[in-house]
Amino acid sequence: MAEQKGFFRRVFGDKEQPRPAPPETVASSPPPVVPDISSSHDSALELAEPPTRRGNWFQRLRSGLSRSSNALTESITSIFTKRKLDAAALEEFEDTLIRADLGLETAAAITDALRAGRYDKEIGEDEVKAVLAAEIEKVLAPVALPLAVEPARKPHVILVVGVNGTGKTTTIGKLAQKFRDEGRSVMLAAGDTFRAAAIEQLKIWGGRTGARVVARETGADAAGLAFDALKEAQGEGADILLVDTAGRLQNKAELMAELEKVIRVIRKLDPSAPHTVLLTLDATTGQNALQQVEVFGKRAGVSGLVMTKLDGTARGGILVAIAAKYRLPVHFIGVGEQVDDLEPFRAEDFAKALAGL
Repeated sequence: MAEQKGFFRRVFGDKEQPRPAPPETVASSPPPVVPDISSSHDSALELAEPPTRRGNWFQRLRSGLSRSSNALTESITSIFTKRKLDAAALEEFEDTLIRADLGLETAAAITDALRAGRYDKEIGEDEVKAVLAAEIEKVLAPVALPLAVEPARKPHVILVVGVNGTGKTTTIGKLAQKFRDEGRSVMLAAGDTFRAAAIEQLKIWGGRTGARVVARETGADAAGLAFDALKEAQGEGADILLVDTAGRLQNKAELMAELEKVIRVIRKLDPSAPHTVLLTLDATTGQNALQQVEVFGKRAGVSGLVMTKLDGTARGGILVAIAAKYRLPVHFIGVGEQVDDLEPFRAEDFAKALAGL
């Protein structure tokens, strides 16, 4: 844990029954047996062993991205084994990259890089992978940025948004754990008032991390809950306020309007808040994630991304397409369900893992 604390410090730098009003605050202590929360379904509660480090992060990242990388490397092997780099091979390779959700722009750039100086020559599989990894890293390096928390802001308000099932509540819990490991005081706001399971999930994470939870009954006004949570966090001098929100489809105008209301109400107390708007994206949705970034960016002012469920898909390349098109910071990626399966995003590691190196 000391190693985890030191790493996170380098990344971030130098904190029962609900009632309609006032909001309930839950000062939690870890129960004897703590359910873990599946990142695959926000409402799934499962008993889990205490979190442990399971090998280094790159090994787990490679394992998590194996479905995505295997699809690419199998195609590379079939295309380039005992074959010169001709026009047909390049076209087939570009089609493979597009099918892997890397995007048209990135696929063209990678193909051009492979063509340069190698056309009409025999090329090995390892060389193709090396070019692939290098070009992917070029796209990802500018967006691989840490989540900056300003110590002068108390609290630093982090609003977590996204469609249903992307792992918002679980991501909040994992972030709370990381912040608490750094000695920061953290408060959680159960802003997904539409689902009782989401409220209970957040209370479980509060119990695990020692973070206080502000909650109301199911169906309460989410904007009012966020307002009260921020007011209480200000009063207590909390370092971090993590605000959960209800999952909403990006094409539902009335639901997006409710999210905008939450932001407006928060700004009545702190005009600069929320200081961070994190959009959680489910890697398994592939191309649909592009539209989510577009809509949530316009309606909620997304400032950074968290990509979850990379371990359950062969479509991990979508993160490259998103980076190329929107150039939003990618703060974290998740390749599993436990606390240490959410890590700060590193372009080189991701590129190598995706290319099968």
